[in-house]
Amino acid sequence: MKESIGTEQVSDWVEVTQAMIDQFAEATGDHQFIHVDPVRAAQTPFGGTIAHGFLTLSLMPLLSSKVPNAPRLANAKMGVNYGGNKVRFLTPVRSGSRVRGRFKLLSFEEKRPGQFQQTSEFTVEIEGQDKPALIAEWISQVFA
Repeated sequence: MKESIGTEQVSDWVEVTQAMIDQFAEATGDHQFIHVDPVRAAQTPFGGTIAHGFLTLSLMPLLSSKVPNAPRLANAKMGVNYGGNKVRFLTPVRSGSRVRGRFKLLSFEEKRPGQFQQTSEFTVEIEGQDKPALIAEWISQVFA
């Protein structure tokens, strides 16, 4: 993993559907109209419904799983989120948009025997947009 520090991996594209947005609203109780009411949302500067920022952030595991040949710790038993150093939501993701993840490993260190901590830069790009949906510096722990 240490050899992968500084390298960038890019996922395949994933469509953010209205069904995903609606399911996220149900799971979180966030039913703000800009997410779930296409008629009202069309009257906003967004021009339609948009994904929740936290939905976009929560796509990290899905997008990570769609990185071909991503470096992984060979004997990993599990990985857990440890937290974020920073998260910025820059551009809303419109329903029906396709997004992909860019992952850059910033650090990887063994904290205890068999417990590793990695910090990655995570960027969600929106197809056809110059500005990303979000940029995060995220910390995960991997157990071997």
